[in-house]
Amino acid sequence: MAVIRLFRAVRPNEKVAHLVASVPYDVVNREEAAELAKGNPLSFLRVTRSEIEIRDLKDVYSPEVYQKAKSNFERLKAEAPLVQDTDPHLYIYKLTMGSHSQVGVAATFSVEDYDNDVIKKHEKTRKVKEDDRTNHIVTTEAQTGPVFLTYKAVAEIDKVVNETMKKSSPLYDFTSTDGIKHQVWIVPNDHTNTIVNEIAKVKNLYIADGHHRAASASRAQKVKKEQNGNHKGDEEYNYFIAVLFPADQLKIMPYNRVVFDLKMNKDEFLSKIKNNFSFEETGSPNPPSQKTFCMYMDKKWYLLKPGENVKPGKAVGDKLDVSTLQNFLLHPILGIEDPRTDTNVDFIGGIRGTAELEKLVNSGKASVAFSMYPVSVDDLINISDVGETMPPKSTWFEPKLRDGLLVHVI
Repeated sequence: MAVIRLFRAVRPNEKVAHLVASVPYDVVNREEAAELAKGNPLSFLRVTRSEIEIRDLKDVYSPEVYQKAKSNFERLKAEAPLVQDTDPHLYIYKLTMGSHSQVGVAATFSVEDYDNDVIKKHEKTRKVKEDDRTNHIVTTEAQTGPVFLTYKAVAEIDKVVNETMKKSSPLYDFTSTDGIKHQVWIVPNDHTNTIVNEIAKVKNLYIADGHHRAASASRAQKVKKEQNGNHKGDEEYNYFIAVLFPADQLKIMPYNRVVFDLKMNKDEFLSKIKNNFSFEETGSPNPPSQKTFCMYMDKKWYLLKPGENVKPGKAVGDKLDVSTLQNFLLHPILGIEDPRTDTNVDFIGGIRGTAELEKLVNSGKASVAFSMYPVSVDDLINISDVGETMPPKSTWFEPKLRDGLLVHVI
């Protein structure tokens, strides 16, 4: 059963929380990170993406980068300041984007639960990205951003969360530059046992977003354990920070696709599509339901529907729309065998909208774009439960947690 533990967060003074809090390190490239941090010495991107401060850098994974992250973390502790809570707590983190809100419990979770699949995964990780965050954690001695977990809602926990938000004032309450409202509360001591005990009854938790953070926390734990001759198992490095949201509150957006080169003319391409899909022009850029796709080329949107030849495999993941598109169009027609490594395909998060797809195709940068129907949370849980992995770039979660508001030192 799942283990949840209170921790002493390192967190910013409430007056500068909006300046410290930054987007997750892995949703921006180096140039975008530098632009976001420009003119703001307190931006936590200076810790999570410390390479933005190193001129003439040849290797973004060099020891110099991680040492810079450590020194910047120490600087922010003094200048922001960032202060560690005296006592361990559970925290509540509420995100609001437009009319959508979701509320989670921020805590630390057992690395052992992650290793033993009590905390289930649905995504493969890349070694180079694991290496990066493992080095970052070990060097800074901190987990600087939370993993995004989900679970099947528990009424007693929802009750505690709602009561806390109603009866107490938030530690933080600000709207970030992207329009997302962030609010954080401390769970009162007389309610923490309820949450801990209820989570102990939960069979499984699920990683929604942050597989590389979780995998890196596990690897960092092995390093710290090896270095500690008096390892007991209750050290902070045996736990990783995450925010746990009820599954019924999550909002998953589609992860759309663009292909740069058809390697054939339009008529030949459309002729080949007819083998597996029916299609017709449409005025809508968004698929109306699962098992449908929208395709954009030559300034026209088409609605695609799988034909009788499209028969998914027996695996749960084979039935996903992203698998259908990959296995019956991108691979056999366009030759995209491995979307993880093929440079002829790119993935566009749903937050950027279908206008971004039109822009890429109209500019000539891409030849064709595909708009997807979003994967459901049930799909994610079902695939995790049977031990399968989802195809790459299947889910885009919004709104996203901010780095730097709650840091777990190890």
